[in-house]
Amino acid sequence: MILEQSEHIINEVEKAFMGKNEIVRKVLMTIYAGGNILLEDCPGVGKTTLALAFAKAIDLKFKRVQFTPDTLPSDITGFTMYNRQTGAMEYLPGAADCNLLLADEINRTSSKTQSALLEVMEEHKVTVDGVTHILPSPFICIATQNPAGVAGTQALPESQMDRFMIRLSIGYPSTEDQAMILKARRYNNPLDDIKPVTTLENLSEIQNYLNSVKIGDDVLYYIIRLCEETRKHPLVEMGVSPRCVYALTRMAKAHAILAERGYVIPEDVVAVYTDVCAHRLLLRPQARIEGVTPEEILAGIMEQVKPEVTSIR
Repeated sequence: MILEQSEHIINEVEKAFMGKNEIVRKVLMTIYAGGNILLEDCPGVGKTTLALAFAKAIDLKFKRVQFTPDTLPSDITGFTMYNRQTGAMEYLPGAADCNLLLADEINRTSSKTQSALLEVMEEHKVTVDGVTHILPSPFICIATQNPAGVAGTQALPESQMDRFMIRLSIGYPSTEDQAMILKARRYNNPLDDIKPVTTLENLSEIQNYLNSVKIGDDVLYYIIRLCEETRKHPLVEMGVSPRCVYALTRMAKAHAILAERGYVIPEDVVAVYTDVCAHRLLLRPQARIEGVTPEEILAGIMEQVKPEVTSIR
């Protein structure tokens, strides 16, 4: 039933976001895992369209913030103001009061505003004037950002990058896919054709079901060893955190679900390892001088670290 529902969601999303099935599946896996998603790519490749399509297909309460240098933290968290009628201070929710928050071009705003998302992304709550407000459940943040160096952008701090479960790069569509996109937009916007195919309750059930997916000790220690090697690598200044180990475990379970399995195998880990870990690595200057990328370092670690094949079946 989960696989059938997942295929319905994917089919609806691909009405508007075409030619990138693997990206769509990884976003859906991250939503199942309860994580936040960072879409990093050049403008115009469909990052915002992808987020909007998922919001409509899953029927989530959706809000969007277009980040600019003058965006304030209170735009995200909300604020309190005096109510003349009641004579009391009243909390007015911000953009984070939703199930799916699209943080568009997150690296165009100030560090102060970016930091307002830290509590939101990790704990799914906001604290305003000493009072904590719980956000709707489930809560997912999909953030988009342009590559570093594009005019008006600034890099996100490591603490915030670590709160994104996965980072994806969409890339340009093929010639055939671009033709499909143009034809689909000939008469209307394909986003208007997307219909809800599941409910918030069903999504919550799948997220809870993820806890029951089995993972053997061999696979668990395989995940740990893969992550520990990033901390020992000579070209890495700062390896991945324990939060990343947890994220990799959740993503491997979500990958197993879409493969119609109730248990995790090493191939599930390999399939998501780079997407979960690459944006968390802080490289030494030597690596940048030599032109070594995080993806290349992680590929080398996977060649070096091999799993023991005694998984639960």
